[in-house]
Amino acid sequence: MNYEHIKSQDPDLFETITKEEERQMEGIELIPSENYTSEAVMEACGSILTNKYSEGYPGKRYYGGQENIDVIENLAIERAKKLFGAEHVNVQPYSGSPANTAIYFALLEFGDTVMGLKLDHGGHITHGLPIAFSGKAYNFVQYGVNKETGKIDMDEVYKLAKEHKPKMIVAGFTAYPRDIDWKRFKEIADEVGAISMADISHTAGLVAGGVLESPVPYFDVVMTTTHKTLRGPRGAIIMCKEKYAKAIDRAVFPGLQGGPHEHTIAGKAIAFKEALNPSFKEYVAQVKVNAAHLASELMKRDFKLISDGTDTHLILADLTNKNVTGKIAQIALDEVGITLNKNTIPDDPRSPFDPSGIRLGTPAVTTRGMKEAEMEKIAEWIDRTISNVEDEKLLSEIKEEVKEMCLKFPVPGIKI
Repeated sequence: MNYEHIKSQDPDLFETITKEEERQMEGIELIPSENYTSEAVMEACGSILTNKYSEGYPGKRYYGGQENIDVIENLAIERAKKLFGAEHVNVQPYSGSPANTAIYFALLEFGDTVMGLKLDHGGHITHGLPIAFSGKAYNFVQYGVNKETGKIDMDEVYKLAKEHKPKMIVAGFTAYPRDIDWKRFKEIADEVGAISMADISHTAGLVAGGVLESPVPYFDVVMTTTHKTLRGPRGAIIMCKEKYAKAIDRAVFPGLQGGPHEHTIAGKAIAFKEALNPSFKEYVAQVKVNAAHLASELMKRDFKLISDGTDTHLILADLTNKNVTGKIAQIALDEVGITLNKNTIPDDPRSPFDPSGIRLGTPAVTTRGMKEAEMEKIAEWIDRTISNVEDEKLLSEIKEEVKEMCLKFPVPGIKI
């Protein structure tokens, strides 16, 4: 990207952006919720579309001058429908948490019973964390993973659903490495008369690319963010059956939001078009292959992975046997140019601020063109780093090795 105007008007900010470019270019990004957008998406997000207010929906706006904005938003809607096979799509949500909140606001009454995955078992804060809005506004019943397998216990889900008769069942995750049995979730929801909601923020790209099953044919409502494995801008969309369309749209606007961010919606439209290209299927297939290979290489080095592997782009590791906490591991890996995040493991005895695990994934490194051979190197560097967190000389050597490899794999929008 060309930052000539920032450089002349705000040198301090320009210097920091340049440093961030260097960090992204010279390091390995393994946070599974992060990715690199195309230059086209970045151009849209930085375009003159940011100047326009457009409260309302295409054909029914509250401000004038919408003839071009309506075209852009309709493009995003139609492409999302085609990509996921959805009956109705709202492309206006600013991000995932507001989108989930809009779904609850549209289809529930405050105090209604809802089921969601526990946070430390892989769920998201919007899936019923007691201190979050979702947990305070609604009566969330939390299900979890099986202690032995690390996988969602569908028998427990069924038992809890029969006992509590929730109005909605939320299926989805933020730190769960396995595929989800969408059909079984839907069967349980139908039996107890619950609305079925899927949060596929992490796996939307894998779903769109056909390497994971889609919940869209089964579920009443599906939410996804548009970055992560979809490689779009930071934002979200809500997909639903036609009978819920009016309620969802009213909840997004005017229920929770004002003017939509049309520059971001333009970026979403581009990302959906890119995901409809056959090359996207090759990309997400490699994301999954890379994750499985990285998981295998880590297990060879005695890393304990939750559920003993992954079906997706995401890996969750318990570092207890490595005698290193997630926080210490994250800091040490930052030093060598490998970015991931500390993360709780199921029933973690440690604090969320210094948990037992780390979470990592392969969407970003795959976008750069890395494959199985690079996954082996990454596993080796992670192991060497975590085993020598206080050896500054070794960490410095690993950092140079990481940088040397990364410079062979360009980041979209950053020129070497």
